[in-house]
Amino acid sequence: MLPAVAACGLAFFCLTLWCAVTVARMRDLSAWRRFLPLALFLIAAGASLLRAFDIPEAANAIAFPLNLAVVVLSLREIRIRRQQAQETHRTAEEGNGAVA
Repeated sequence: MLPAVAACGLAFFCLTLWCAVTVARMRDLSAWRRFLPLALFLIAAGASLLRAFDIPEAANAIAFPLNLAVVVLSLREIRIRRQQAQETHRTAEEGNGAVA
């Protein structure tokens, strides 16, 4: 059971890190929107380190909600960017269809 829990935790950590880095690489966003998920991720990682100092209550109260916020905010930004790219692609196709 412990390896399954560890695997799920590692997968969620990797998902959170991927989401935060993906949003940080979006140059068309304002700086605070780009780096908010990454900052929340780093705060959550720091809160998780509190477990090493025998303060698991604070780590449990802070780390997981912040990681969840990172994933939600990042996926929202990624989804908005994909929708804008699709709209741009559709507009370009319609413009090419009208000219031909």
